[in-house]
Formats: sequence, structure tokens, C-alpha cells
Amino acid sequence: MRRLLTAASIIVLLLLNTLILIGPLLLIALLKLVLPGKRLRTLCSRGVMWVAETWAEIDKLIFALLTPTVWDIRGGEGLRRDRSYLVISNHQSWVDIPALVQAFNRKTPYFKFFLKQELIWVPFLGLAFWALDYPFMKRYTKAYLARNPHMQGKDLEITRAACERFKDLPVTVVNYLEGTRFTPAKQAAQQSPYRHLLKPKAGGVAFVLATLGPQLDAVLDITLVYPGNRAPGFWALISGQLPKVIVDIRTRELDPALWAGDYQNDAAFRARTQAWVSQLWQDKDARIAELKHEI
Repeated sequence: MRRLLTAASIIVLLLLNTLILIGPLLLIALLKLVLPGKRLRTLCSRGVMWVAETWAEIDKLIFALLTPTVWDIRGGEGLRRDRSYLVISNHQSWVDIPALVQAFNRKTPYFKFFLKQELIWVPFLGLAFWALDYPFMKRYTKAYLARNPHMQGKDLEITRAACERFKDLPVTVVNYLEGTRFTPAKQAAQQSPYRHLLKPKAGGVAFVLATLGPQLDAVLDITLVYPGNRAPGFWALISGQLPKVIVDIRTRELDPALWAGDYQNDAAFRARTQAWVSQLWQDKDARIAELKHEI
């Protein structure tokens, strides 16, 4: 009963927080849509970010007051809100997002995720995503490009145009290289060579680097570790059953060579990018094994 009451209280408070702040966010979003001039729109972008960060900070307070979870955040010294980062993290649970919020809200620029272009048409959410400067991307399949060779490179061109606004504001872009949440079943199906990770997809991070590479200051290499052999679900967090989460942050420099090539058409460049991703993942797998002995 206690767990149910805790979960119900948290859900109600999270919904209230969202309902109260979605109004100001959408109002500023509408102003951004109609106001003339780059300076005014940039001010609106800052206002939207402030609302989003305030929402996240109140969520953090709700979890701190009502759950026993200890957020063991390691590293990340020297993070700045006027710098741009690429966040690369393992992905195990819906709890991963609150964990990143705990570690980075108001320490780095507010998170950005690359979204499918179709999401811009979702009522209210599409406007909110647009106002938050989430880049909308359009990806073409190999079959489509084979039928329409003149569209080669158009997806990258569209996404680069969507990211132009990041020249005015710093950004933190999140990329989950595994593409999906880790489970033992997925690991077995993939025949993953890693003990604690799925195979990484180098194409996604290559796309991000090709789009934003020159504007990024560093990679934040995040390793998330939970107690036990299975990652907890969101219910474990909101019902007070998650005792501890380790968020291990390692800041890595970015080599400009990582975006100085054509991943799709240059085999040598593709091999170098895949080797870089593979090394990241080998290091992360070893780091997870090390941290699991502490939790």
C-alpha cells in the first residue's frame, strides 16, 4: 500500500507540474512563431529553455522528497552552460531520462533529441518540440535512394538546416548508440560481443557529427548502472523501490576528423568512425563491469 501511495503521489505531482508549466511554454512558443526578428526569437528560445529547466528542476525535487533513490553522480566537473556537448550513453530503462536530468539539468544546455520530422504535426507537442529547438530529421531508406538518386544527401541537408539555430544557442544533444533499451533477450538475439551492452550503431552518431560536429565542444560519455541483474522500470523509481543509480560521466575531446568525411559513401571514413565507436563501447562495457561491483 505504501508503494502504491508513493507512486500515486508522484504521478499526481508530476502531472500538476506539467499542466502548470505547459501553458507558459506554449505561450512563449507561439510568440516565437509570430514575432519578427532573429533577436526576439532567440529571446523566446531562452524563455522556453528556462521553463523546461524549471519543470525538470521541480521534478527532481519531487523525487528527492518522496523517494529514497540516491543519485550517485561521478565526474562532470567543469561542465558549462555556454558550451555544446554530445551525450553518448548506454540505454537500459525509462529511468535513464530522469538520471540524465539529475546529472545535467542547469549544468549544461537543456537536452536535445533528434526527432522524426512527422512529430512536428503532433498537436501541442510538435509546437513545444519546435520551440525547444529540437532538430527534426528526415531519413531516407536505401531503397528510396536507389529509386530516387537525386535525393542523395538531402536528409543531411534538411537536418543541417534545422540545426542552424544552434549557432545562436549552446546545445546538449543526446544519442543512444544502441538504438533501443538493453535486455538479455535482445543481447542474445544480436549475439552482442559485449557483456552489458547491445551492439552500437555508428551511423546515427556519424549523422549527428556530420550535422553538428564543428559546434560541439566535447563528448560526455555516460555510463548508467543500476542495482541487480535487470534494469528497473519507471514503476520501481516512482514507488520508492530503487535504492541507487550510478551516473558515471567521462568528458572526452572530439577529433575533428570524426566529421571530415562521408560516412555513407566513403568506406575508409566509415571504418574509422566504426572503430572509434567500437573502442568507446569496449571501454564502457569494462566500466559497467567495474561499477557493478560497487552497487
